[in-house]
Amino acid sequence: MSSPKTNPVLVRTPAGGADEHRFVERARQGDLAAFEELVNRYEQKIFRLAMNITGNREDAEDVLQEAFLKAYTNLGRFQGDSRFYTWLVRIAINEGLMKLRKRRANVVSLDQEVETDEDVLPRQVEDWGPNPEQRFAQIELQHILDEAIASLEPGYRIVFVLRDIEQLSSEEIAQVLGLSVPAVKSRLLRARLKLRERLNPYFRPGESPLPARPER
Repeated sequence: MSSPKTNPVLVRTPAGGADEHRFVERARQGDLAAFEELVNRYEQKIFRLAMNITGNREDAEDVLQEAFLKAYTNLGRFQGDSRFYTWLVRIAINEGLMKLRKRRANVVSLDQEVETDEDVLPRQVEDWGPNPEQRFAQIELQHILDEAIASLEPGYRIVFVLRDIEQLSSEEIAQVLGLSVPAVKSRLLRARLKLRERLNPYFRPGESPLPARPER
């Protein structure tokens, strides 16, 4: 399994699909080709998630490999009460956090609270247009966003990535992380606030890098 070459932050692709359950059932019966289809479907998303958690390509590749290996080994334990992708995300998050714990002694807990200012971070990046100067500006903005997201504490970064990048619902994130839905929404808001604070110096007063959209 090779690591996908994809941007770790802004690429968005739909997960799941009506036939996901069929492939999972076939894989549980020993059909390796069916599991390989699931790998092909989700490896870019899991690699991108691992990159956002670890901030390190080598670690992300390890997380990708371990997540799919553990998923395959434990297919018999998958109850089917959630999407397979949601279950796979939970495994990948655990593997990513284990990498962080091995890399540094002090990892911020998912339950740790932080103080923030009041504001809301909007989400989608404006289309910069096709000319070379604007494309360069887009690359610069991407780099700024990457660094800002990487600077978030792991607990907030994971919630932000799952909701605003991977587009999981608040309910799915709560299930994956073992949190209440209000706790997920609170951490998502705090992540957006902290990102807004970090991004403000790069934009003129009153100008936002991303258009606002209220959390549902």
